[in-house]
Amino acid sequence: MKKQIIQKIKEYETIIIHRHVRPDPDAYGSQGGLAEMIRASFPHKRVYTVGKEEPTLNYLRKLDVISDEAYEGALVIVCDTANQDRICDNRYKFGKEWIKIDHHPNEDPYGDLLWVDTSASSVSEMIYDLFKSGIEDGLKLNDEGARLLFAGIVGDTGRFLYPSTTMRTMEYAGELLQFDFDRNELFNRMYETEEKVLKLQGYILQTFRLAPNGAASVTLKKELLDEYGVVPSEASLLVSTLGSVKGIKAWVFFIEEEDQIRVRLRSKKPVINEIAKKYKGGGHPLAAGASVYSWEEAEEVAADLEALCMESM
Repeated sequence: MKKQIIQKIKEYETIIIHRHVRPDPDAYGSQGGLAEMIRASFPHKRVYTVGKEEPTLNYLRKLDVISDEAYEGALVIVCDTANQDRICDNRYKFGKEWIKIDHHPNEDPYGDLLWVDTSASSVSEMIYDLFKSGIEDGLKLNDEGARLLFAGIVGDTGRFLYPSTTMRTMEYAGELLQFDFDRNELFNRMYETEEKVLKLQGYILQTFRLAPNGAASVTLKKELLDEYGVVPSEASLLVSTLGSVKGIKAWVFFIEEEDQIRVRLRSKKPVINEIAKKYKGGGHPLAAGASVYSWEEAEEVAADLEALCMESM
């Protein structure tokens, strides 16, 4: 499949790269890292990265603004997006052909070509694997591409703490560090936290509910977010806060937005993506998400999580 993807990249003069809505470092890292690799390898090609920008990730990349006409005869590649309805910028359908590159369970097998590797820590790891597989075919990677891929790997592995981290992950991360970019500056940008967000984190640590069965939940209503001056995307950065709590098995954050309640599920062992699927979401076995549209539904999610943790006692 990697050889087929490389061949498709060679065939097209215009390549447009998408990723998922509400992006994280891996979404930006894989999208931008792939673009930099293609540009370094084939300077004559037109390569664009598109989607709604996330201001907190502007230190990684600024995205391109292109017309609908740019999609005519173009190859579209979608990174880090399990389901079509989560692709940011629905113009991806305007391309002549499209490719899915992802590491989530393949519940929605879209695209003319699909490369899904659930054993990969991140799609950024997969893009570096693609580069290594294509060196003999002329693929090159520049320093900026390496910076982006390294950021994506670090972000999706929680600085190499998550179970998705493998020997291959560490090997690739080590190779990426041989490129010329400032790792310390990158870490500072990725993990520096504004005072308002830290204060919200303090509130979370003081108020979260931990059941005897190891399930925990955090509710962040819009009024509370407004009180702290924090937007939902910033609140989502705190989902891993409870990971170090002794006795916790799995937890859920409910983050209220204008038109929905974002459900962020995390786990140390119980498989929680089936709960996410029940509410038309998805994700990894230990990290998943969905949306609900009432607090009654949110209570149902919390009950499902408690039942799951009870089963694992």
